[in-house]
This record gives sequence, structure tokens and C-alpha cells, in this order.
Amino acid sequence: MQKLLLTIDKMSTFVGQSFSWLIVSLTFFISWEVFSRYVLDAPHPYAYDVMIQMYGTLFMMAGAYTLAKNGHVRGDVLYGFFPPRLQAGLDLTLYLLFFIPGVVAFVWAGYNYAAESWVINEHSNVTADGPPVYPFKTIIPVAGAFILVQGIVEIIRCVICLKQGEWPSRAEDVQEVDVDKLKQMVNVKDEDIAKLDAYVVKQAGSQQ
Repeated sequence: MQKLLLTIDKMSTFVGQSFSWLIVSLTFFISWEVFSRYVLDAPHPYAYDVMIQMYGTLFMMAGAYTLAKNGHVRGDVLYGFFPPRLQAGLDLTLYLLFFIPGVVAFVWAGYNYAAESWVINEHSNVTADGPPVYPFKTIIPVAGAFILVQGIVEIIRCVICLKQGEWPSRAEDVQEVDVDKLKQMVNVKDEDIAKLDAYVVKQAGSQQ
């Protein structure tokens, strides 16, 4: 079972990391549009729609990845102090009451939304002769399906935690740097940093 959970974690990670390259594309596209608009005086009417669709696609397709890394925002003022079984029980309740119905509705509504868009060959009306939006709307049910699969994995993790008393492992990925842990690794204390700062300031003052 654990192998299956980690496999789905890896799938969500692969999808999220693949679509994360849209950040690079979006950065270059916006930079080119700014240059084209203000330097070449040749703005592109489709630029706004393309930017919105690229960012929206990135945002939606990162949902399962974020869930796999337990990275979604949570009101954990007290949650972090709960024992694992209490955390799992609370998570399981919320997944069953809110997450599953909400995401199923999201997928179903998104499917109908995209299907209608394909039928009418929908294009953006922000500008004249706007780009098609039906591929973008298709991302809605696709992203919802990935989130739903990952959500089922999280529900299984809750059940395992309730049985074993501890959370099962997740697929490892890049982690945000913890400054305190980094200080411990290199044996650096806050007072050492303060002394170094004072020394640098003193040296800079003496050179002036």
C-alpha cells in the first residue's frame, strides 16, 4: 500500500514540476510583451489572454503537487500541537465532509464547462479575434481529477495514521530552507552572526 501511495505522490510531483516550467515561459513572455509594447510600440492584443491562461494552468495543475507535499494553507495554530491520531481524525473528517464533495463537484462542473466551450468553439472576447479558451477550460476537470486522486491518497494516509499512531512517509522533494536548522548544521550561533555584522560595519567605516 505504501508503495502505491508513494507512486501517486511521485505522479503528482511530476505533473506539478512539469507545469512549473510555465513560470519560466510566463516570465519570458511578459518581458517580451513589455519590450514590444514600450520599445517597439507593437503590443500584441492576445497577450493578456495568454498570460491569464498560462498562470491559471500553472495554478490549477500545481494543486495535486501541493497536496502531495502537505503544502496547502491550514489554520494550524492548534493543529501542530495535536498528536498524530487527533490530526488524522480531524483531517479525515474534513476530507470526507468538504474535500471529496467539493472536488467531485469541481470536476463535474468543470467537465460540463469545458464541454460547452468545445461545442461552441469559444474564443476570448476580451479583444477582437481573441484566442481560443476551450483548451484552457479543459484544464479545470483535468486538474480536479489529479487533486481528487491525491486526496484519496491523503484519506488513506489518515486511516493508516489512525491505526499506527504515526503519519506514513511521503515522497521527498525540495524543501524550504529552515534557517535555524541550517545554523545548527554549520555550528553558527546568532551571537557569531552579530559579531560578524559588527566587524563588517567597523571595517566599512574605517575604509571611509
